[in-house]
Amino acid sequence: MKLNLLILLTATIMLSISCKQKNKADKNLAPNVHEVTAEEVIQSSNYTYVRVTEDSKETWIAISRQEVEKGKSYYYEPSIEMTDFVSKELKRTFKTILFVDKFSDQPITNVKPAMDNSSKGNQPAIAKEGIKVEPAEGGITIADLYAKKDSYAGKTVKIRGEVVKYNAEIMGKNWIHLQDGTNSNGSFDIAVTTSDVAKVGDVVTIEGSVTLKKDFGAGYFYEVIVENGKLIPQM
Repeated sequence: MKLNLLILLTATIMLSISCKQKNKADKNLAPNVHEVTAEEVIQSSNYTYVRVTEDSKETWIAISRQEVEKGKSYYYEPSIEMTDFVSKELKRTFKTILFVDKFSDQPITNVKPAMDNSSKGNQPAIAKEGIKVEPAEGGITIADLYAKKDSYAGKTVKIRGEVVKYNAEIMGKNWIHLQDGTNSNGSFDIAVTTSDVAKVGDVVTIEGSVTLKKDFGAGYFYEVIVENGKLIPQM
């Protein structure tokens, strides 16, 4: 009797796994995409925090602020996982939380968009914007930085560009993506870490130190990044 129950339980588990794999294949989901249900939604100034479930497992994720419907199915690709993350605005500590770039109510498939060479690994590329910003006095363009990255490594540079993406308080830093309309072999976007605050659409001038081949883990690898950036007030 016990043997029959064990066989039945094993068969049920295998059937469940097979059905899930078939469902994922039918939707042509990318290999690391998770299909989840939103169970709880908390809004803040810059982020939307969502408690999701997948196969009865609960996970907290943080995404750029957007509308999320409780009880609805969503898809995401994991990015940076943080432990004991403190949200000062919410006055709450999350034991573990995933900061997610790709989050959608539509399946994320194996069909990938063109990638920008400014970042590699699992981090999604940022689509090029129709931007044209004149370089700062005494500064360089983003194309210059990529074209001569070896000579700029470890040095402080000044770059002026438009903020196309902004994420606050990740790993104790604010993250800015700048574009100025220049391009060097497909690299047109530069990531900057800073303690200063900006918003998408701002045209800013930043001074910071150039680092090459920076690996933050979780697929976040930057061929070139500007760290400890300081926003220079516009005159």
